[in-house]
Amino acid sequence: MTTTYDLLGIGLGPFNLGLACLADPIDDLDAVFLDAADGFSWHPGMMLPDATLQVPFMADLVTLADPTSRFSYLAFLKDVGRLYPFYIRESFYPLRREYDDYCRWAAERLDSLRWGERVVAVEHDGEAYVVRSATGRSWRARHLALGTGTAPRLPFDVDGPALHSADYCDRKADLLASDSVTVVGSGQSAAEVYADLLAEQEHHGFELTWLTRSPRFFPMEYTKLTLEMTSPEWSAYFQALPAPRRAEVQAGQAALSKGISSDTINAIFDELYRREATGGVATTLLTATEVTGARWDGSRYTLDLRHTEQGTTGRLATESLVLATGYAPRVPDFLEPVRDRIRWDERGRFLAGPTFAVDHADAEVFVQNAEEHTHGFVAPDLGMGAMRSSVILAQVLGREPYAVEKRIAFQEWGIPDRFREGVTA
Repeated sequence: MTTTYDLLGIGLGPFNLGLACLADPIDDLDAVFLDAADGFSWHPGMMLPDATLQVPFMADLVTLADPTSRFSYLAFLKDVGRLYPFYIRESFYPLRREYDDYCRWAAERLDSLRWGERVVAVEHDGEAYVVRSATGRSWRARHLALGTGTAPRLPFDVDGPALHSADYCDRKADLLASDSVTVVGSGQSAAEVYADLLAEQEHHGFELTWLTRSPRFFPMEYTKLTLEMTSPEWSAYFQALPAPRRAEVQAGQAALSKGISSDTINAIFDELYRREATGGVATTLLTATEVTGARWDGSRYTLDLRHTEQGTTGRLATESLVLATGYAPRVPDFLEPVRDRIRWDERGRFLAGPTFAVDHADAEVFVQNAEEHTHGFVAPDLGMGAMRSSVILAQVLGREPYAVEKRIAFQEWGIPDRFREGVTA
């Protein structure tokens, strides 16, 4: 007889991996997780030697749901003999490579993961979901957790050898052999790529340009009252706004999730200052400059530029082009057979409810990091992963195996009922 799992996860990035870790000790929960890859790997194209997470180590797979979990980051450090060095280092922010090592460490300790299983179809047999993979295997489950990740976003059509920052480390050698490199983007990835190329420029002699359509190279806002917005109550407030207003609010929040760490900005400036003091700066940085098109003639690109404040236009020739233009959620093709069971918004995106469910029953299919347009900028934040997993597990089990915080912030969003017009104390 085919096993019917309580929960089946598709995709194993940090969020579904965290869900698997939190599901592991629950005796009355049968869960299985599938991924097309042969093993865990997190953004390998951006594994720069000194890059750190932009969130503290407590934003690991499990701690904010269960600080006692055997899958915590501190448990990992203890197991590999690095807890004391981490303590002496006195930094909350792990190296990106360390976080990747940690996730692989956790994955190796789970029996519920199935690697090398690329899902090709999800169907429903009237009672449960049937998930089929390219290997010919199939699984049956009452609930699904979709953690298929995001895809590199390109702001315009581009031919030729241009690369997204997701592939930077794999193709860095090609860039260093160029006579000119242009980086397009405004966030942390763009800054890290630029800083890494800047460090190599003196040895290789290429021209280096950084373009951003943002009005400045703005830092990520990281003050404590702003951080309170990474909270369940702010997400609930955002969800309650009408969809057009949510889009307006989201458009003004770039500094909350897509900015650059102050340390990175300052390190870039210090390097530019050093260059100027010792012979000149062979690099160009342009803000408020949008790339509206890119043409490849077989040897180099011609970029069409538009200054967003002056309204002026121009062109830039470059041999190599790096697009650090972010990522976008994707709707997997394998959902087509059950498309009618899922809620969609007017733009064809998942319409997630408060419990992250996207099915019409509001209790069967859940998404991980595909709900930024409904739940706000916190959706891709690693620090919210454990809370989201706690909510999903509560829905699957009908009880809270991990307490779900409802309110953690000092501030309030929206006018409280006690202050509304016509309400007396």
